[in-house]
Amino acid sequence: MIIKMYLLIFVIVSFSTFAQEHKATIINSPNVIPTEDSRVKNFLEDSIDMGKSENWQAIIEEQLSNYNVVVLNPRREDWNKEWKLSALESSDIVVMYFAPDSQSPISLPEFGLYAKTGKLIVLCPEGFWRKGNIDIVSEKYNIFEVNTFDELITELKKRSF
Repeated sequence: MIIKMYLLIFVIVSFSTFAQEHKATIINSPNVIPTEDSRVKNFLEDSIDMGKSENWQAIIEEQLSNYNVVVLNPRREDWNKEWKLSALESSDIVVMYFAPDSQSPISLPEFGLYAKTGKLIVLCPEGFWRKGNIDIVSEKYNIFEVNTFDELITELKKRSF
């Protein structure tokens, strides 16, 4: 009986520790970016449009909440360029979403900056005003493109280990 009780306690503690170790950490600007954290860091780049665009970042955060990753989210009311540039540099994956109703004036040059890094996963649906340009650069530099949010989430989950 005592052995069974200890075994049950061990299983509960082990599961609890496992669950804690496999939770995403969400870092919003301007909070400190964990440079010593060895987990995969996913940066969620645009479309934000000064807060007018759909909060697609919240969907990604929720979908990755049980994965052992760090999510770097620049979405905030007052923009912090130093944080964003540091977060982009320290990330392992840069997710770029070009919403059809967005101009994404900041993301376009950042797309060019990171085109050759191998970090990019791009979602650029039909209707984005520069989709042709995004597709051409993506093809030239073998940038991983997805067509839907479901594909994006699936790819992020695959790369989260």
